[in-house]
Amino acid sequence: MTLALGMIEVYGVPTAVEVGDAMCKAARVTLVGYENTDLGRITVLIRGAIGEVNVAVTVGLKAVLQVNGGEVLSEHIIPRPHENLEYVLPIHRSVNKLIGI
Repeated sequence: MTLALGMIEVYGVPTAVEVGDAMCKAARVTLVGYENTDLGRITVLIRGAIGEVNVAVTVGLKAVLQVNGGEVLSEHIIPRPHENLEYVLPIHRSVNKLIGI
């Protein structure tokens, strides 16, 4: 089963935590983790079925408004990431969690 990858990039830890929490509560997705790129830019990464990831990203974008000063920098969904991404990005861990291995 190929899992979609959802990403939302925000400013600040409080916003990233709020977004991750909202996405996990809204849909059946796995929070892969947070990638801190630089200067407070944090990308929240999730995995799941494409429909679930779409719902989670939509809710995550709305959750940014709940944080004082929260700001979305970018968002993107990759429906079927190439298997090479599994090895380059830290996203391969989530496959075992969703399948129950």
